[in-house]
Amino acid sequence: EKDEPGEEVQVTYRELLELTCRLGNTLKRQGVKRGDRVTIYMPPCPLAVASMLACARIGAVHAVVFAGFSAESLADRIRD
Repeated sequence: EKDEPGEEVQVTYRELLELTCRLGNTLKRQGVKRGDRVTIYMPPCPLAVASMLACARIGAVHAVVFAGFSAESLADRIRD
């Protein structure tokens, strides 16, 4: 669901799987491999969920950071 009432996005399991696989392949082409650390900085949406699943699928450790943090707080979270 989005922030506004009545605005929602529906995604099937098949669509989520396809998006997850595409993102996983994109991450691998960018050089991300098992054990690498990835920080996902996105609003809560289906693409963010697929990004988390893609990282898990290729074995990359991931952390999720949502908006609302100062630059310093964001940098601290990424380093952690």
